[in-house]
Amino acid sequence: MNILLIDDDAILAKGTAKLIQRLGHHHVIITDDPQEIISRCQSGEVDLVLMDVNIPGAEWEGQEVSGADLARHLKEHAATAHIPIILITAYAMLSERQALMEASHADGFCAKPVTDYKALLDMIDRLGNRVD
Repeated sequence: MNILLIDDDAILAKGTAKLIQRLGHHHVIITDDPQEIISRCQSGEVDLVLMDVNIPGAEWEGQEVSGADLARHLKEHAATAHIPIILITAYAMLSERQALMEASHADGFCAKPVTDYKALLDMIDRLGNRVD
């Protein structure tokens, strides 16, 4: 499965990608550039998105955006709406989680830092193999 990992922390992203690749045998592409995120998803090369909510400095169409904003954008467009999105964020309190899930239309949620990779990989496999 081709996974697009969006994270502004390059070191953390590389570690997460390495574990997902090693343990889950998935291909992981890392970026925090909104243009690249949209382009890769529209091209059909992405099977699942792992989206950090906090991506400081990210701009899309002239406006500052969060990962939740980009997730919602992907879910609202026919060419990318089918791609499962898992939010990965340190905003893990229940009230924050509910608000982010509603705002983003994401399919899953994982608290950051990721400590339970088995649970994350199970979610990736479940959502990535889903037939709509």
